[in-house]
Amino acid sequence: MTTLDSRDDSGDEPVMSESTVSLDQVNSLSHEDFVATFGDIAEHSPWVAEKAAAERPFADRRAMAEAFIDALLTAGEPEKLALIRAHPDLAGRAAIAGDLAEESKREQASAGLDQLTDDERARFSALNEAYQARFGFPFVMAVKGRSKDEIMAAFERRLQHDRARELRTALEQIERIALLRLNELLPS
Repeated sequence: MTTLDSRDDSGDEPVMSESTVSLDQVNSLSHEDFVATFGDIAEHSPWVAEKAAAERPFADRRAMAEAFIDALLTAGEPEKLALIRAHPDLAGRAAIAGDLAEESKREQASAGLDQLTDDERARFSALNEAYQARFGFPFVMAVKGRSKDEIMAAFERRLQHDRARELRTALEQIERIALLRLNELLPS
């Protein structure tokens, strides 16, 4: 099981940050308010927050994070695939049109994906298309704290994987994104 102190393939750990919600507030939220507050922890997939809400009260942040990760891990294959497909292409059409969720917009901007040159944008577009054609779902990567070059290198490396490995990798990245987003919302 992935936990708050797990590392991704770079060895980095999610960084704790200031938050706007206390654990006591989280535990006292109605089911509907919990889902409204945490529904986008997993991109456009409020069912993850719904499943995590059922595990309350949480003893600590780790327990809350594990409830979200357990919701992801215990989902059926169709739900997991739908969750992956709910993620936008990196620097893709949704970003260009300004249709990203606020969390995705901030995360992509932190990696400089909102400041691409025309050549970089064309390269991302080609990588997105190649990845989607090969695997049938979008490339998912926790981009916060990454550079454009690191993201492109990961794209190119992961295009060499088989589909089963990429499914696992995409879900691992979604776990990391969820942990990063939870860390932004909860106090340390």
